[in-house]
Amino acid sequence: MRRRLIVQALLVAALALVVGALAWNTARNLEARGIETGFAFLWREAGFEIGETTAFAYNAADSYLRALAVGLANTFRVAALGIVLATALGLAIGLAKLSPNWLLTRLAAAYVELFRNVPLLVQLFFWYAMISENLPGPREALNPLPGVFLSNRGIFFPLPGSTPALSGFNFSGGASLTPEFTALLVGLVTYTAAFIAEIVRAGILSVQRGQTEAAYALGLTRRAALRYVVLPLALRMIVPPMTSQYLNLTKNSSLAVAIGYPDLVSIANTTMNQTGQAIEGIAVIMAVYLSISLSISALMNWYNRRAALKGLRL
Repeated sequence: MRRRLIVQALLVAALALVVGALAWNTARNLEARGIETGFAFLWREAGFEIGETTAFAYNAADSYLRALAVGLANTFRVAALGIVLATALGLAIGLAKLSPNWLLTRLAAAYVELFRNVPLLVQLFFWYAMISENLPGPREALNPLPGVFLSNRGIFFPLPGSTPALSGFNFSGGASLTPEFTALLVGLVTYTAAFIAEIVRAGILSVQRGQTEAAYALGLTRRAALRYVVLPLALRMIVPPMTSQYLNLTKNSSLAVAIGYPDLVSIANTTMNQTGQAIEGIAVIMAVYLSISLSISALMNWYNRRAALKGLRL
């Protein structure tokens, strides 16, 4: 016992020495190059525009802190929508893979194999090119539904009391989704849904056949048995790996920098290039994504506990 304590103490001391040496070397190099440390730069004027803001009014005269807040809001926006849509699509495809219909099963399997094995970055470039290069301009925009227009400037759709209308070289009124946001959202949803589909399929197959047969014996239809018996029991297998997919979707949103969507990572990169505060910028990114990961994990754990109290035995 004493020997183990000595070994652990030596390991801790060695780790402290390594961390201390790295910190000292970093501080010396920063000082030699005249780079100030600290987070005071966050309150300085940013001096750059952001093409897309979600919930914050922003202009180039605002601070770096506000610019990062805009990037964080943009990340939350695409991640929240992506999680909801990917869950719905993944559930539908997972159920389709278990369908007795031969054609539907093969189509679902083909979807999973295609989107799961093509790199996400390639998919983002594909969707962005499809929107920005292949859709027509605003004057020849596609109009699949009343008030909905598809063009290389984005997707425009009506809101209560406001309908998009062509004004000059673009649409005004209603609401719109930029090509960058649309491409990122579609790419994240289709890619993550392929993984969620396999999680759903495996979770349903983990339910003992006797449970399904008992549901049929009680007179439940196939759909009712799936809704009230199979899916609640399968959740104990589905929820834990689903948490990982939600985290992956949120972290994969950082690939937005490749297609020009101003998420947190993109704006942080611009901030680091202008200020030279690379260490602080990376620290901000790490802190934010760590907080998001812990929040999603805590939420899913809370759901597990709540479901267990309701008798789902998760």
